[in-house]
Amino acid sequence: MNRRNFINTAITTAGVVAGLDAAASSVEAPFQFENKLSLKVLGTNWGYPGTTDAFCAAIKKEGYDGTEMWWPGSKEKQKELFDALKKYDLQVGILCGSGEKDHKTHLEAFKKQINAATTEFVQKPLYINCHSGRDFFTYEQNKAFIDHTTEASVKTGIPIYHETHRGRMLFAAHIARNFIEKNPELRLTLDISHWCNVHESLLQDQEETVKLALSRVGHIHSRIGHEEGPQVNDPRAPEWEAAVKAHLAWWDVVVEQKVKAGETLTVLTEFGPPNYLPTVPFTHQPLADQWAINVHMMQLLRKRYLK
Repeated sequence: MNRRNFINTAITTAGVVAGLDAAASSVEAPFQFENKLSLKVLGTNWGYPGTTDAFCAAIKKEGYDGTEMWWPGSKEKQKELFDALKKYDLQVGILCGSGEKDHKTHLEAFKKQINAATTEFVQKPLYINCHSGRDFFTYEQNKAFIDHTTEASVKTGIPIYHETHRGRMLFAAHIARNFIEKNPELRLTLDISHWCNVHESLLQDQEETVKLALSRVGHIHSRIGHEEGPQVNDPRAPEWEAAVKAHLAWWDVVVEQKVKAGETLTVLTEFGPPNYLPTVPFTHQPLADQWAINVHMMQLLRKRYLK
């Protein structure tokens, strides 16, 4: 058996084992939505090789409610997205952000995206998720991003969330706490996998900070991280049971809050492609199937959080 065939066989065998989900993953949550429309599960086009139309057709077939995508930079791309959403009857969340190292240039580019996404849409987005600021900007520099999105959200009625993401202003739990305490209008996209990586833990020593962050969550990115990385290779594998349980417990809190408030929760299944997804050395072959993992997460979320 050559090396590639051996790897393929090993992955297939592992997939069979992984298909036997950990017991914790299949148990119903303490709080569930009675109305199926109160939980909207979205699919990511991150790593998808085809067209926007083909991607939307694929997630519709799998049973997703919609997608989250970066705001298209051209009128042509915007039309392509909105035509596909209408064709397949899908909803959308918009992702905005910028990457410039100079604060002024970065903020100007960010504002331009936010202003376009809140005023030029054909189909009103469910929300806007922000990759906000940079981890090396000062507090005041990063606060400018919150101030602008607060104003835009009030003006348009579109919820705008700031993501807990490495490299951005909310890259670490203790840093985010400072922003949360000083900005009561701040609402989060919870991608807590990043904090597991940053703090090299499942955050057992920052329970109060995590509790505070959970109280501000409007949207979830349901990727599962671990102490040494932002993404486990396959959440169905039994060796990741502790990480899966930790993330489910955090999400359970958010669901409880939404159920009690009578609010809708949006969740993006966001397991990414290589290099987020680990690969075999030299061949760069993924160790797991990104698409299948995200579909598994969609099914897990619905099973856990819907009556």
